[in-house]
Amino acid sequence: MRSSFGERVSLLALNIPPGRVTTYGDLARAAGGSPMTARSISGILAKYPNQKAIPWHRIVYADGKVWFGDEASRRRRLALYKQEGIRVNEKDKIDNFEDVRANSIELQELI
Repeated sequence: MRSSFGERVSLLALNIPPGRVTTYGDLARAAGGSPMTARSISGILAKYPNQKAIPWHRIVYADGKVWFGDEASRRRRLALYKQEGIRVNEKDKIDNFEDVRANSIELQELI
């Protein structure tokens, strides 16, 4: 039986390895979606029953920019990045983005 796009997105997100990040677009492409489906990734993952399992900090914008939300979220995510060896600069972008990025091809190999 073939899994749905949403199921594939969730599985891929859950398998982003520590120390790596990916983009919404990479997740969409790896799950078999078109470039426009990248806009649906947050909504799909927000419906996942175990929110604590989703490594939200490993999903970033296409240019390597990180979304922090409020100050508490910022501190929490910065601590996670530091723990995983990912450097975030003063402009809230991943410093070595291309080095730590898991692109759509790499993501497909994870599942």
